[in-house]
Amino acid sequence: MASNLLKSSSISVRAKLLHQTGLSLYSTSHGFHEEEIKKKLLQFPGGSVDLLKKDNGIGILTLNNPSKMNAFSGVMMLQLLEKVNELENWTEGKGLIVHGAKNTFSSGSDLNAVKALGTPEDGMALCMFMQNVLTRLMRLPLISVALVQGRALGGGAEFTTACDFRLMTKESEIRFVHKEMGIIPSWGGATRLVEIIGSRQALKVLSGTLKLDSKKALNIGMVEEVLQSSDENESLEEAQEWLKQFITGPPEVIRALKKSVISARELCFEEALQAEKDLVGTVWAGPANLEAIARKSKFK
Repeated sequence: MASNLLKSSSISVRAKLLHQTGLSLYSTSHGFHEEEIKKKLLQFPGGSVDLLKKDNGIGILTLNNPSKMNAFSGVMMLQLLEKVNELENWTEGKGLIVHGAKNTFSSGSDLNAVKALGTPEDGMALCMFMQNVLTRLMRLPLISVALVQGRALGGGAEFTTACDFRLMTKESEIRFVHKEMGIIPSWGGATRLVEIIGSRQALKVLSGTLKLDSKKALNIGMVEEVLQSSDENESLEEAQEWLKQFITGPPEVIRALKKSVISARELCFEEALQAEKDLVGTVWAGPANLEAIARKSKFK
């Protein structure tokens, strides 16, 4: 009996930790010193990561460095962390769309920063930093969509895998070009890609540096849908309309649903069940639940 109670307590702690804001994969115990890499990233300015939070609960995150195909400068990586912090605390939020400025998604890391951070130690630090940030983005209690307009290359392709869904315009492409650069994905992209399309397809995509046009990406399950318009603004409107079908309802319910899916994906079966039980307690007999019951009673 005592051992079962201890196991139950341990499960509860792990499940609760998963949904705490601000938690990262790596810390000083892993040799990761966040403030040190932040100082280095500050040396590489350019571009911005912009966030618009709309009244309908949809956030629009824009990667904005069009002169370099929206490549991530060091400052943009830091700004991405700031925006994730902001989104973690946006209690009215229900959905998120990530896209790039000027009708292209992102070409990954700015090569100026890559060249300057040229030691294995720098590479590991940058890897841990971006894995931390994108894992936190993936765990947001928001239903997220990567809108791929134009090209998503390298780190940009990896970024798309941190979203729950991906949409593409007809002429767009996703390509993991890491092998051609003599490296492998370092922002968590390979791990997430396997979850999305399976290990065999992921190995083909990564080792073959395959160009995934919208048709091929749709066929292998990389994206949910190919949008009708390739116009930057029109396709963004299409993406918002597509997302609305999944975020209709009160924020607390949508957010609890997303958290329950995160728990099922990342915890063992017993832990996920306990997390689901705890989440039920946040919405059962809540305003949305009571209102729905009253509404159904009227129809009867």
